[in-house]
Amino acid sequence: MMQWLYAIKHSWRKSNHDIPREARDTLWLLLMMALVIAPHAPQLPWWSTLGASISLLWRAYLAWSLKPLPSKKWLILLLAALLGMIWITYGTLLGRQAGITLVVVLATLKCLELKARRDALVCTYLGFFLIFMQFFSSQGLGTALLMLVSVWGLLCALILGQRPLGYPKIGEVGRHALLATLWGIPLMVTLFLLFPRIGPLWSLPSDAGPSTGLSNSLSLGDVAHLSQDSRIALRLKFLGPKPPTHHLYFRGPVLDNFDGHQWTAQVPGSDELINFSGEKLPYLITVEPHALTVVPLLEGTGQASIVHPTSTSPLVRHGLQWWRSAKNDQRVQIKATAYQKVKHGPEVGDESLLRWLRLPLHANPRTRLWAINWAQKQMSSRAPNAPAMNAQDWSQALLHHVRTQNYRYTLSPGKQINSPHTIDTFWIDQRAGFCEHFASSFVMIMRVIGIPARIVTGYQGAEINAIDGLYVVRNSNAHAWAEIWVRNKGWIRVDPTAAVAPERVETSPPAPLFATLPGPLGNINLRNLHRFRMAWEAIDNRWNLWILQYSTEQQMNLLKSWGWPNPDWNLLGKVLACALAGLAFLSALIMKMKHSQLGFNKNNAWHQILKRIDRELRRIDPTLEPLLPHNGPWPASVWHAHLQQLWDNQQPLLSEQQALLESLLALDAARYGPDNLQSDGGRSKKIKTLIDRIEQLAVMNINVKKTVP
Repeated sequence: MMQWLYAIKHSWRKSNHDIPREARDTLWLLLMMALVIAPHAPQLPWWSTLGASISLLWRAYLAWSLKPLPSKKWLILLLAALLGMIWITYGTLLGRQAGITLVVVLATLKCLELKARRDALVCTYLGFFLIFMQFFSSQGLGTALLMLVSVWGLLCALILGQRPLGYPKIGEVGRHALLATLWGIPLMVTLFLLFPRIGPLWSLPSDAGPSTGLSNSLSLGDVAHLSQDSRIALRLKFLGPKPPTHHLYFRGPVLDNFDGHQWTAQVPGSDELINFSGEKLPYLITVEPHALTVVPLLEGTGQASIVHPTSTSPLVRHGLQWWRSAKNDQRVQIKATAYQKVKHGPEVGDESLLRWLRLPLHANPRTRLWAINWAQKQMSSRAPNAPAMNAQDWSQALLHHVRTQNYRYTLSPGKQINSPHTIDTFWIDQRAGFCEHFASSFVMIMRVIGIPARIVTGYQGAEINAIDGLYVVRNSNAHAWAEIWVRNKGWIRVDPTAAVAPERVETSPPAPLFATLPGPLGNINLRNLHRFRMAWEAIDNRWNLWILQYSTEQQMNLLKSWGWPNPDWNLLGKVLACALAGLAFLSALIMKMKHSQLGFNKNNAWHQILKRIDRELRRIDPTLEPLLPHNGPWPASVWHAHLQQLWDNQQPLLSEQQALLESLLALDAARYGPDNLQSDGGRSKKIKTLIDRIEQLAVMNINVKKTVP
């Protein structure tokens, strides 16, 4: 096994060494372009992703096999066809998605004509632009890390394009690119901390768009679909006492109207009568982007405010729901207080309750008939002197029926009968369903027997992250429950799903994720993977709070901590200007020191070396005297290019001329190599030998020139 791996490694090194410099640089740039384009793939049309993949693979094959590039007429035809596809897909060449697709198309087509260093620079700059455009889709920590790697890779390609001589190693170039990236960190941090957050432009684009799955409508099967979605919807931190996790209900849209198949929300009217009492539960909640105006907060929340508002749209409470007129397409952090005891709704019946009794006349007739017969049986089975049943008594009786009549909780209730009466199918025929099946059937039966009822959607339960102690609510926690109106008590929460015993849930535990993999891979500890996910989510939450939600208010608090009691925009601009001026001065000072080390100082040893050989090389072509720079001698690479051009018409080159050109390249490589003149005695001796050799060859070429008639 080890011999086989060694053979592969040896053959790879050999092939990597044998590949020409231009081909290797091209393959590296193509790899970086693929890394930059890959995160855009989920937002691109399928034909664009397929075309980009084919183009990059085709160009990589041409570079590896050293075959000629496609002709320009084929590239023009491809460009016209792809522009037509963009127009057909989006109806325009403008706009965000159409623009991103257009840039991807142009970048991949440019790779197909990648030949000169100029083309490589264009591809590199297009890659940088695609990195910037990726943040229009996501600003998460994973995206930032991937784009940072992409920036490093494109910087490597940029450095390779600026070093046309020799065969620089990727590792050496990578170190220089990493150093360049690190040099940019002070400027990046300064601009992040002090650049004015000009809203609402600064808050755009949204972070990957809506992510939670709540809706203003509900059909049977909607919440079951969300149960497979593990994305985070809410993060919660209690600032005081913590309730049990099974008491955590996060209230979303309240669904009032029913057409026989779908429940829909009604625009809230006047606030219901609400009385908050009991122990307070202060908490801090981070709500991920979602498509609704309803903000899902802990049920019983009486006060709520956005911590760092990015717009003028505040939170408004209608009943127990919290609304926001602006789109909730940005992550928002809210400080709120919930109460353990809440009484809401009218205490006595009035006309306002009639809308929660409405049902379509001809929908689900079998369930309607069942409810009437069941209610008659309940009434007839009671003792003659027993008090009349109130709404809670009816609710408990119906829940008892669910517990004792073999109703089953399942994420996969099976194929629905092709019928518009979906509640009939669940309640009478299958008796197996998810939370929305039980809630919908419960509310309908309550309305049939004359009890006002409605459906509430939101989230129930949470997972505690052991790393940072936050409660994590995922889309898989999406839930639907019911509320019934009880005289003198108002609206009371009833969760019909809780009537189904947990041990009767049909979904079997998933098989080990890596059980089918061979060898030790099949024994990967999933507990460790779960711990890793918890750690990553904790870090990602810090990124969201400290980086993505860094706002103008926090900028002003930063200036206050630096000693300014009443900061404003004017002061922020002055501090930013002073910080940038300080960085510019420091950069100039460092560059002056670096230039001195690299040979720009006239007292530097390299300056003396170049001046020494420059004096001899000028004698080869005396006509150059007026063109020579007055601020110093030419580098060896410049002399190499000039002499090669001077002798271009002379073929073949004389042995003395060829030797001089090779010695100049060797001296240039020695100057800009990993070691400098003072690194060790052997290196210095080699450079001294090259200098003497160049001087000798210069004299020989002068003598050859004199003897040539």
